[in-house]
Amino acid sequence: MPVPPPIRGRGATSSTLSRRFNLPAREVDGDWLDEVEALDGPPPKLRTSVTQEHPRTILNFNKSPDIPFDRSINAYRGCEHGCAYCFARPTHAYLDLSPGLDFETRLFAKPDAARLLRETLGKKGYKVQPIAMGTNTDPYQPIEAQYRITRQILEVCLETRHPALITTKSDRVLLDLDILAEMAANNLISVSLSVTSLDPHLSRTLEPRAATPSRRLAALARLSAAGVPTHVSVAPVIPAITDGEMEAILARAAEAGVTSASWILIRLPHEVAPIFREWLDAHFPERAEKVMAIVRAMRGGKDNDGRYFKRFRPEGVWARLLRDRFRLAVKRSGIAQYYPRLDCSGFRPPVQGGQMDLFG
Repeated sequence: MPVPPPIRGRGATSSTLSRRFNLPAREVDGDWLDEVEALDGPPPKLRTSVTQEHPRTILNFNKSPDIPFDRSINAYRGCEHGCAYCFARPTHAYLDLSPGLDFETRLFAKPDAARLLRETLGKKGYKVQPIAMGTNTDPYQPIEAQYRITRQILEVCLETRHPALITTKSDRVLLDLDILAEMAANNLISVSLSVTSLDPHLSRTLEPRAATPSRRLAALARLSAAGVPTHVSVAPVIPAITDGEMEAILARAAEAGVTSASWILIRLPHEVAPIFREWLDAHFPERAEKVMAIVRAMRGGKDNDGRYFKRFRPEGVWARLLRDRFRLAVKRSGIAQYYPRLDCSGFRPPVQGGQMDLFG
């Protein structure tokens, strides 16, 4: 099969479809495509479309034993950042859409999110634990500038004194610095930014619509200066592509004032593996086989290992080398590895229906 050429401003190179949900593959007939182009010219530039979604609930609960939170909110489906490696891409297959280009061009926004959250937090017997944001798709992807759903969610969290955790690749998080600083003053927030590479050219091809590495580091510095606990995630680590930058990223993050750091090896579940291989073939054809061979060496001979306690814990010589390098780099950089314990004790249920709290 010919390697699909890169598409400017997009991470995926094709509309890879899922075979897990009986979605038929789109036939590609070269002669037919030649005739269409001759008649109509080249295909139009890919545009991002946004559909409003109105779910009945917004807070997702999980029982995964290897992640440090039990609930999350995703204000959007799909992500325009277009990261070629994004482990969330397969979620678009549930909608009979492509985890490839559809995932980054056909987005869904949930404008009722804040209202639904208020209803959930107001239910009798609700028990407080930090809400994670950005666990599936980025809460500060470009369309947040228009919809401001993430800000509305944070406003509810601040009002109710509900703790939250944010993970993002965007300096757009600074648009909410006023709320984040106030939440931090009440020990209600922690913000993590992932930095994959310091090379702006590599970042542009790998994460085409995410903030540049320098802007992410600048955002960490501003958040830290405002008293917001910050974390840097060196993620994902891609062998033979980005792994050599681990020490430099941690040193720069330390200068920005982060209080903790972590790293995650690239994860390639379901349709992500062929999408990422296409990206490798398009941008690093001479290294593609080497990259995948090292990944498989750390994943028990497979492209991915989705088992609990294995998905975040690669094994083998390469994995031990990366862990040792990370520990030494953290020590040399002076990152404290301090993880704040967010305050759940000050929670106060939201006022429902405009009625005042008689005992507030």
